[in-house]
Amino acid sequence: MLTLPFNGFNGIDNEWFEDGKRLKREISEIHEQTVTPGGDERISGVVDKVTFFNAETGFCVLKLSKEGERDGVTVVGHVAAVNPGEHVEAAGKWQNDKTWGRQFKADRLTVIPPDTLEGISKYLSSGMVRGIGKHYAKVLVQAFGQEVFSVIEDHPERLLELPGIGRRRMEQVIAAWAEQKAVRKIMVFLQSHGVGTARAVRIYRFYGEEAVSVVSSNPYRLTLDIQGVGFRSADQIARNIGIPADSPLRARAAIGYVLQELSAGGHCRIPQEMLIESCGTLLDIPAPVIEEAVRQELSIGNIVAVGEEGERCYYLNELYRAENGVAAHIGRLLQGRLPWGTFDPEKVIAKAERQTGIELSVSQRGALALALTSKLLVITGGPGVGKTTIINTLLSILGTGSLKFMLCAPTGRAAKKLSEATGREAKTIHRLLEFDPHLRDFRRNSTNPLQADVVIVDESSMIDVVLMNRLLGAIPTHAGIIFAGDMDQLPPVGPGFVLADMIRSEAVPVVRLTEIFRQAQSSMIIVNAHRINRGEPVSKPSGPALSDFYVVDSRRTEDIQRRLLQVICERIPERFGLDPLRDIQVLTPMNKGVLGTKALNTLLQEALNPQTDRKIVRFGTTFSQGDKVIQLVNNYDKEVFNGDIGRIVLVNEEEGQLGVQFDDRDVVYEAGELDEIALAYAITIHKSQGSEYPAVVIPLSMQHYTLLERNLIYTAVTRARKLVIIIGDPKALAMAIENRRSSGRLTGLAPLLAGGTEKSLRQ
Repeated sequence: MLTLPFNGFNGIDNEWFEDGKRLKREISEIHEQTVTPGGDERISGVVDKVTFFNAETGFCVLKLSKEGERDGVTVVGHVAAVNPGEHVEAAGKWQNDKTWGRQFKADRLTVIPPDTLEGISKYLSSGMVRGIGKHYAKVLVQAFGQEVFSVIEDHPERLLELPGIGRRRMEQVIAAWAEQKAVRKIMVFLQSHGVGTARAVRIYRFYGEEAVSVVSSNPYRLTLDIQGVGFRSADQIARNIGIPADSPLRARAAIGYVLQELSAGGHCRIPQEMLIESCGTLLDIPAPVIEEAVRQELSIGNIVAVGEEGERCYYLNELYRAENGVAAHIGRLLQGRLPWGTFDPEKVIAKAERQTGIELSVSQRGALALALTSKLLVITGGPGVGKTTIINTLLSILGTGSLKFMLCAPTGRAAKKLSEATGREAKTIHRLLEFDPHLRDFRRNSTNPLQADVVIVDESSMIDVVLMNRLLGAIPTHAGIIFAGDMDQLPPVGPGFVLADMIRSEAVPVVRLTEIFRQAQSSMIIVNAHRINRGEPVSKPSGPALSDFYVVDSRRTEDIQRRLLQVICERIPERFGLDPLRDIQVLTPMNKGVLGTKALNTLLQEALNPQTDRKIVRFGTTFSQGDKVIQLVNNYDKEVFNGDIGRIVLVNEEEGQLGVQFDDRDVVYEAGELDEIALAYAITIHKSQGSEYPAVVIPLSMQHYTLLERNLIYTAVTRARKLVIIIGDPKALAMAIENRRSSGRLTGLAPLLAGGTEKSLRQ
């Protein structure tokens, strides 16, 4: 992602523009390169068996009959379609898989129609050609021999001469044969222009017979339509088919790409100078060509410009609508009567204290008084400052009448935590808005609003501007709404930072809680979380008594790995009685590297779940019975959501299925769905947002240099209920606490909420 220094609402640090090398390096890091076909070795043979084939991705496992190999050879790769009896040529490398043994990993697979009677019979009986099964394959081969393909292609009416083949079956065969011919033609075209087989399969699956015409006319459409095809890949295809380097089509595609990348980094609006310079660096073409492309994109409405010349900024259309929608909805919800009427705050708060037996502080009483007189309210603060106490007291005051309450949070785990804290049902935002997986949209919206009088939203810092716009749009005008969250945690994964913008705008009532209460002061987790948030070094325990916060100094990555395994497998279970699988979660800054999720998951899997006979290997990961896994995307059909963690309870090796238990519910994953889950012994800190674990272990190293930021370590520490152990380089921890470089994002929401008086907000 491109990360930008924040400098208020109207601009960015000028050093960004002076450091062209940095920009070029960051852009090059995020681009994927076009797959280069070919390999060190080539093999060929007849497909004896298709062991596995994923129609969506084209991934396949084939058993080939090959001279000199008594038992045949296993080939893995990608192909649009393949069947027994076909001749396959593969280019790639031999490898020894620790589970499956010796196999040939193909960078490219080329399928050639069979030329022997046995191969032809296998091919036709495989189901590849609709209308021909085993019986009719035998009939065709006996009748036409090796000329059978020519007959189907050039003289299909001759099929009517054979017993049992009527006109309907003949037409089935003709259509199926034409489809297979089209597939091969498209694949040859794509591969001849530098598209790897795996991507070529995805392109064909998406566009079908239009693939050649789409790619020929505008290969840059691939970046929008095909997951995994970046600008560099599409650009290489464009160059291969002869689109010039200074083409307006190329410049316009780069504008959309740069804006998409910046939005993926969390930013909503981009200053003109940054956009022009970023595109110029990416394309190496003159600024006037890019400026003209910007005008064309504006004229057709793909992007939106705001502000006068010199202060102009650009939005992707969706983000412009979302920001303005959020501002309009907040303005709407601030208006009108309080849905609960008017109270004497002093009296009802005193009554609530007597009923609950909780003595509130002066700051909490003030916060409640503001909440009782505000139709829209933000409650913000770190751990142990009483956010939940205020929400529960409000519910006890307002919940005695006929008001209808709805509680929600961005993730399933956050919703569950809110429900446990309040004793009321809480849903994810997607469930609250009744997301329809078939329509790919919410059923609840401005024309079909929620039936609610009061809506309470927890973990609001996680909500991006697009989702917030949809949520606010579904809340009826008469309702009150309370946002609770910690703006000092990591910002949303998506663009914008609505909670922070609402607070900074000073246009909505805000309760800022800073006092750590007595019962929380005994927790070193809470004390150190606040120290981290203030930029102060963490306090370490002294004496032999057990603490809930430890820092284990370790500078070398190998030592960090070794001590992490020792702490999880031995020290924590022995001293704290916590289960390594159920209670301990490793949170690391990144996926890659020796201390990334991939490497740590492999180590922890071997240490915590070694003796398992039942396992499946997919996408380079071994899934075994008993493994801890995390859901990577929202799956509304299965009702499992991004960040949900479960355990594998069933492995069906024959069918390639896994059964995963999430809380008290079992979910079955088919072979083609296993890319939705990953091992979860270690997850990224970003993935942990909205979740809570009994114990958290955090490895930190200077290898994490680019990610070491205060809100990252603060978020990780505040995920733990009972125990935090940081294992790593003291220099890395100090750097993370000191560094606040990504505390803001380029957005226009705060000034919009403040009244929209900024010149840069005028379209």
